[in-house]
Amino acid sequence: MRENQRNLSFIDLDAGWKLALDPENLFWSVIPKEDGRFLLPEGLIDLYKREKRHLDEEMYNFRFNEPLNCIYIDPTDRCNANCPYCYIPSDIRKGGTQMTGEQLDTVMQKIIEYFRDFKKKPVIVFHAAEPLLVKDIIFDAIRRYHRRLLFGIQTNALLLQKEDIEFIKKYRVGVGISLDAPEVDINNRSRTTTRRNGNYEKAVQAIEWFNGYEGLNVISTVTKYNVHHLADHVKFLHKKKVPVVLLNPVRVTQKPALRLKPDERVFARSLIDAVETAMRLTRESGRQIVVGNFANVILAIVSPTARRMMCDISPCGGGRTFLTITANGDMLPCGEFTGFREFSGGNIFKTSIEKAMRSKPFRAVRARMVEKIEECNTCDYRHICGSPCPAEMYGRGNMYRKAEFCEFYKEIIKYAFKCLAEGKIKYLLRKDAMDQMVFEYRY
Repeated sequence: MRENQRNLSFIDLDAGWKLALDPENLFWSVIPKEDGRFLLPEGLIDLYKREKRHLDEEMYNFRFNEPLNCIYIDPTDRCNANCPYCYIPSDIRKGGTQMTGEQLDTVMQKIIEYFRDFKKKPVIVFHAAEPLLVKDIIFDAIRRYHRRLLFGIQTNALLLQKEDIEFIKKYRVGVGISLDAPEVDINNRSRTTTRRNGNYEKAVQAIEWFNGYEGLNVISTVTKYNVHHLADHVKFLHKKKVPVVLLNPVRVTQKPALRLKPDERVFARSLIDAVETAMRLTRESGRQIVVGNFANVILAIVSPTARRMMCDISPCGGGRTFLTITANGDMLPCGEFTGFREFSGGNIFKTSIEKAMRSKPFRAVRARMVEKIEECNTCDYRHICGSPCPAEMYGRGNMYRKAEFCEFYKEIIKYAFKCLAEGKIKYLLRKDAMDQMVFEYRY
């Protein structure tokens, strides 16, 4: 269809609601139905025509002109856990390398040099495998560079000590703790350690030590083991004062993880139940708990360029708004490519971030767009879902396949629009996000 002939799509959400949506720029309106029919509100098309051009420009810039703003650093390849769905191959986790303090300092200096003219502080996340295996060097880096960089840590909590929590709070470090279920037996089936037990006790202890710290997230990977327990998980974490939980689909980048994939429709129903539970607990208690990955879907609709998780836009953020630096210095578009070193854009100890961003592997990841993926190219939700993830699809044999969880995403996006129609947004986004929003257009 030629650009000047593009029109709104009209989509049935359920018996009560009709969605008017421009899939290209995410102009939208949810319209009530009566007896299965709906009446197009007067003035809606005029509003759409007025807003269309600048929304097109906004979406284009978000997709193609957003700068690099986050770097994941994997200071060690090794891990004290043995999760069956890990995207890092087991031989790397068992015998990989680790950075020295001097090497990490070299990385930090190169990052600071790259971002020297940026107005906003870039985000540095210590990630992948288990970063606290080299706790001393990453804490030293945070101490030295916290005035110039924002920091986060993703950990299984096995090595967290009480004094570490005080350090993290002092330097306002964001922290993600891995916990998959509210019960020890369920959690430890997927969050196993190299000693063949699990991280449940240590993770829960750490969550209690944080005691409602606003920078805390709990990261949960949803598999067939825990998919029926997501609402209970939300209840458990709310009692522990956790402000945000992410209930993320298992990435099937490595073949063993495919056996753990939950049924997509079961997952959708369970996630919706978890979101409903989170809203109810927030209303009743006055203390908020947000399902972070669902909140990102809401943001993708109400404020597309404000979304923080860049897996659900096309092209994704890999090699564009973020990159990963591995323990041996390889620069990858995303940590999910750790098992595919052919995607290295160079080694930071030998070359620069600038050259990595211009490299052929990075350009190949940025070239994967929904317009080039069959079925995605005609899907109304293509710029809400983004058809993740290129590394996952590469691991499945074809980077240009549609998303592994396609049907799940469709169900969740429909539910998100219904929540917005019913005025539930204040329970779905963190208050600080709500406070920063202003209406760009309103009908």
